[in-house]
Amino acid sequence: MMQHETQGMVVVAMSGGVDSAVAAALLAREGVPVVGITLRIWPSLRPTDPTQRFDSCCSPSAVEDARGVAEVLGIPHYVLNYEAEFDREVIQYFTRAYLNGETPNPCVPCNSRLKFGSLFTRARGWGAVRVATGHYARVEYHPASGRYRLRRAVDPRKDQSYFLYDLTQEQLATARFPVGHLTKEETRRLAGKLGLAVAEKPDSQEICFVPGDYRTYLRERVGAAILPGTIRDTAGSVRGQHQGLAFYTVGQRRGLGIGSHAPLYVIDLDPARNEVIVGEGRDLWTQEVEVGRVNLVAVARLDGPQRILAKIRYAQAAAPATAIPLAGERVRLCFDEPQRAVAPGQAAVFYDANDADLVVGGGTICRRGRISNAECGVGEGKGAHPTEI
Repeated sequence: MMQHETQGMVVVAMSGGVDSAVAAALLAREGVPVVGITLRIWPSLRPTDPTQRFDSCCSPSAVEDARGVAEVLGIPHYVLNYEAEFDREVIQYFTRAYLNGETPNPCVPCNSRLKFGSLFTRARGWGAVRVATGHYARVEYHPASGRYRLRRAVDPRKDQSYFLYDLTQEQLATARFPVGHLTKEETRRLAGKLGLAVAEKPDSQEICFVPGDYRTYLRERVGAAILPGTIRDTAGSVRGQHQGLAFYTVGQRRGLGIGSHAPLYVIDLDPARNEVIVGEGRDLWTQEVEVGRVNLVAVARLDGPQRILAKIRYAQAAAPATAIPLAGERVRLCFDEPQRAVAPGQAAVFYDANDADLVVGGGTICRRGRISNAECGVGEGKGAHPTEI
């Protein structure tokens, strides 16, 4: 049991999948009063079948799966209409980012603004003291710092701390991640023992509201705002025309429609000029990344350069770097080794150099740049000793 635990009703965000089902089961087994909630985020009125627009974690059929689990567990289950809030906080963020030449992570605002934001605000009005989800992560209270800390899950293959870095101290204080100490296999095994019909339900692999090609979704949603423009190379020469910045991302090679003696990749997107910048493979590498809208978790502030391990995309291993605090909730990351295809809009999440499971904080990648090892202090002892956490 986590320190500073407060007994009382827990609302479980039930997606209809096995992870949130087992999360609810584990809490019920503890004797905690549990209420299951499924957020209805799909539009109530569409000319086409909404089940074709939303993936398994958010579709109408997911409500039936969640309701069936609740019946087996003997807990109440309700569906809340979150269509407008989901559109405002997640879908508009998603489309706006692509129009601005960024590659967004819609799961981050969905977690911080909806599941652990407005959902808990509503649940508190019903007397709930916590919100639980099926995320693979762990939260703990650290008496020495007086802070709630976010940790990686026990199962490194399923760890989702990357998508939870934006939770505030107030949100972490009320968060429960009951499956964070389990492997995925253990979760499915437990669901089978409990007789839950979702025990072998496949994991969702796509963006929940964009099953299939995100470009098709953008055309339908904001097609009028997507304008063609120029493709230039690093020397400034025009190499062709693009179909719209929203259809490209840093590191992309296919679909450029231009010939070259060497393979060309998207290395930058310039929304001010509506231009796609292409270059060769060597142009994709950088050692410096600027991160904005930083949320610190394990510490209240960075007093100076700190050695960390940083992830610049979910599927990539964390890499050694130095985090240098800047003004305005920004951090400069100086990596020991160059990183490939750093995409603005993606999350950069920092883990402690001495405790790789501990989330120091994270933010949104603003830009990348070329700098020397000396400027970063790599290899010169600058920032070699991590700040104590």
